[in-house]
Amino acid sequence: MVHDDENVQNDDVLTLHQWSIEQADAKTRIDKYVAEALGNSASRSQVQLWITDGHIQVNGSPVKSNYKLGAGDEIQLQIPEVQAVEIVPENIHLNIAFEDRDLIVVNKPRGMVVHPAPGHPSGTLVNALMHHCKDLSGINGELRPGIVHRIDKDTSGLIMAAKNDKAHASLAAQLKEHSVTRRYLAVVHGNISHDQGTIDAPIGRDPHDRKLYMVTDKNSKHAVTHFSVLERFGDYNLLELQLETGRTHQIRVHMKYIGHPLVGDPIYGKSKGVKMQGQALHAAVLGFNHPGTEEYMEFSAPLPEDMEELLSALRSR
Repeated sequence: MVHDDENVQNDDVLTLHQWSIEQADAKTRIDKYVAEALGNSASRSQVQLWITDGHIQVNGSPVKSNYKLGAGDEIQLQIPEVQAVEIVPENIHLNIAFEDRDLIVVNKPRGMVVHPAPGHPSGTLVNALMHHCKDLSGINGELRPGIVHRIDKDTSGLIMAAKNDKAHASLAAQLKEHSVTRRYLAVVHGNISHDQGTIDAPIGRDPHDRKLYMVTDKNSKHAVTHFSVLERFGDYNLLELQLETGRTHQIRVHMKYIGHPLVGDPIYGKSKGVKMQGQALHAAVLGFNHPGTEEYMEFSAPLPEDMEELLSALRSR
């Protein structure tokens, strides 16, 4: 399939790959071709990001991911240099719900990013954990030590981290088997017509903005959210939601999908109505089998002050 592949190292960039397309590969999508040409060392979604960022060109010009190759096309890929991020332990206060030699459960405040990333090199939960814990599991790599699952920056509540690889593997397996209890409290726009329900709708990236997600059948993953209405305030409802799966932005996307976006959600919410800094979403309950003793453990965290103030304002209307 790969008819001309040069791999060149230089001081600026990077890694350079080049391919010449023959008739047998004509009409193949460029993202599919490049992913397969790289021997699947890069995912198709990663290839699509390179295309979007202009790192892949055809005949010297940028193209879209759905570009169909033609015989004689010349593809050039310049893999950008990975920017090293040094994780500095930081003495940041942690609200610890539980801790032993295998794991730690933390009540994360709204506004805290879970792990370092471009634009957020410090002040994250990982920076705080690196200062507090002597050891964290290394399964998720240098940038995400101990991190088994995530909650969004502007979502508050319980999150667990593993202190060794055995504990990490156990907790990750429970998440994959959907045996971890994860219950959230949220305030949403609108009055839901029924007291309980289940949203079973696949979630994938928004093709128009790779940072966003949406309900879609294309390149998506199975996603299920159960909800119950706890309290009604006319045009607003307080919900308890239980995750069966754990997709990125799952609750936020699912609630928007059924027409009841979260109050304060800067991406999927509404601009009108009551205000809050960040989405009104709190990871209130987290339960799992301890990776060492296999005993079931469950923890709860009270609503943060800003959500309590929001509910007080709605109740007094």
